[in-house]
Amino acid sequence: MRSLPSLVIEPLVRAALLEDLGRAGDVTTDSIFDADDVSTVQLVVRDPGVVAGVDCALLAWRLVDPSITVSVAKPDGSRVVPGDVIATITGHTRGLLTGERVALNFLGHLSGVATGTARIADAIAHTSAHVADTRKTIPGLRALQKHAVRCGGGQNHRFGLDDAVLIKDNHIAAAGSVSEAVRRVRENIGHLVKVEVEVDNLEQLRELVTLPVDAVLLDNMGPDLLRQAVAIVDGRLITEASGRITPEAAVPIAEAGVDLISVGWLTHSAKVLDIGLDFVS
Repeated sequence: MRSLPSLVIEPLVRAALLEDLGRAGDVTTDSIFDADDVSTVQLVVRDPGVVAGVDCALLAWRLVDPSITVSVAKPDGSRVVPGDVIATITGHTRGLLTGERVALNFLGHLSGVATGTARIADAIAHTSAHVADTRKTIPGLRALQKHAVRCGGGQNHRFGLDDAVLIKDNHIAAAGSVSEAVRRVRENIGHLVKVEVEVDNLEQLRELVTLPVDAVLLDNMGPDLLRQAVAIVDGRLITEASGRITPEAAVPIAEAGVDLISVGWLTHSAKVLDIGLDFVS
């Protein structure tokens, strides 16, 4: 799994450390341990899942103590079970404890995103559909969360408002019709920009397949309606299903023949993967 550039993650990790250190630093740890005390710790998995965010965790410690040494056993994208050691870190005890919470916050959350993604990816693996994320990300963490989705076997939807067109229901309502919204978009975008349109009924879809668009977002449709929609599209557009999709609901939706299933909770409501920091010496 390709890592994110340090240039992307460093400002986020640094900001988290500054928030935690406050105005006086770690008064608890600094009061208990001498500056030259050295320890070895391990990141140990408590629940089964998929790892993501290892680089963020290690950077948290490196920013506090650049002299740490690290051995990574389970890099991003690894499947893990309880008891697995993700990494072993040796460094000054003060730095290890000061950076602990920030490191675990990033690692636990991003691994939770990857694990949730993997649950759906595994459930629909027998189909041709793929699970994708959305823009429903925690502000400031989009690049990290979308990386975690890739670690879990998912695909990324657009990263922001500027890299693709997605005409949604309110755009259509304000423009007056699907056709008018698409016409205005095509007059104002470059030839490399993809266009997707959200529809919530088959009448809109029948209109859409006659227009110059690349993909359709089939919103809040059940499996039976999705099968009809896929038949209407007949391979002319990329089909994407969305709307409160659980791992269990994803299976019949994928079996309806859509190309993508986009899931907002992967990023906005992911359950943290339980990972602990254990002292070895």
